[in-house]
Amino acid sequence: MGASSLIPLEKPEPDFDKLLKVLKKEEEPDKVHFVELGVDYEVMRYIFDNLMTPGMRELPSTKGRRLADWEKRLSEHVNFYYRMGYDYAPVGLPIPEMPRKFRKARDTAVLSRGERIWVEEGIGIIASWDDLERYPWDRAERANIEEFFGFVSEILPEGMKITITSTLYEFIGENLLGRAGLFKLLYSEPDLVKAVFDRWGRIVYDLYRRALSFECVGAIFHADDLGYKTGLDVRPEVLRELVMPWYRKYSELAHGHGRQFWFHSCGNVYAVMEDLIEDVRIDAFHSFQDVIMPVWEFKERYGRRIATLGGVDMDKLARYDEGRLRSYVRFILERCMPGGGYALGSGNTIANYVPVKNYLIMLEEGLRWRRS
Repeated sequence: MGASSLIPLEKPEPDFDKLLKVLKKEEEPDKVHFVELGVDYEVMRYIFDNLMTPGMRELPSTKGRRLADWEKRLSEHVNFYYRMGYDYAPVGLPIPEMPRKFRKARDTAVLSRGERIWVEEGIGIIASWDDLERYPWDRAERANIEEFFGFVSEILPEGMKITITSTLYEFIGENLLGRAGLFKLLYSEPDLVKAVFDRWGRIVYDLYRRALSFECVGAIFHADDLGYKTGLDVRPEVLRELVMPWYRKYSELAHGHGRQFWFHSCGNVYAVMEDLIEDVRIDAFHSFQDVIMPVWEFKERYGRRIATLGGVDMDKLARYDEGRLRSYVRFILERCMPGGGYALGSGNTIANYVPVKNYLIMLEEGLRWRRS
C-alpha cells in the first residue's frame, strides 16, 4: 500500500490550544492542523502493525502498566491520533451497546471487516408507545463516564485533548424508528416521535454534561447525518421542532464549560445552515462533498462566522492516484489556510475503503505546507 516518509511521528507535538486559536481565527496558522471525526479500526490496525516502530506502539504514559482490555483499546486509540499528528483524539461517549435494528451486508472494502452494518430503511425497533416504554433507556444512563474519562485524563499526552461524540437524529432515525418508521410516525403519531427524541436527547445531554467535567475534553464533536446529496431527510420545520432545540442545549452546555461545539452532518443541509450558525451557534462545521459544496466554497461563504473542518472529498481520497491527490490537497490548502479558521482532514471519515497510502498522502501534504 505504500507509506509516507513523514508519518507516523516519532516525536509528536500536539497543541490543542493552538488549534483552537487557529479555528477561532485569533492567529494566522504557521502549520496545518489535522481534524477527523474518526478513522476506521481496520486502517488504524494496518498502520499500527505495518508502519509504526515498536517504540511508537505505546503511549509514554502507559509503558510498563498492566491495563484492562478496555484500557488497552482506549490507549491504542489515543496513541494512534497522537502518532499521526493530531492535537486531539475523537472519542465516542462510552454508551453500552443499545438494542437497535440494522441491516448487514458483505464488506468489500480494501481493508474488509467481513461484514458491514447499514441503516434500517424500514420500521425500527420502536413503533408504538409500548415499545417506547419497554426500551432499556436506563442502560445508556448507566454509562461509566467517570472511570472512562478518568483513565483518559491519566494517559493523554501533554498538549493533547479529546473530543466527545454522540448522535441524536441519526441514532433515532437509523436504528430506533427506522427511516420509513420515522416518516410514517411523523404523520400518524407525531407525539410519539417527539417523545423518542426528547428521551434520547436528554440522555445524550446528561452524558455530555458529565463528560465535560473532565479537563481532558476539549470540545463536543456532535455527529448527525441530516440529509443526502440533494436535500434534508425531513422538512426544516421538523428539525426545528424536534432536533434543533437539543443541539442548542448541547452547544450551550459546551460553551458554558468553556468548550467548543463542532457539528458534523453529511448531505445537503444548507436549508438549515443559518439555524445551525445563528440559533444552535455551532463553532465549526464538518463533512463536505464536492458535488454538494466544495470545502473552499463553504469557507468563502461561511468562514467569517464559523470554522471549517476537513473537506477532502471521499471519492477523490479513495480513487485519485498520487499525483492528482497531492495536487487536489494542495489546492484545498491554498484556498482554505489563509486567515485561519480551517483544519485539514477528510470530507467524512477515514473509512476502510480509503487506501492507506492516500490517507498518508493527505497528511503528508499538510505537514509539508508552509505559509507563504
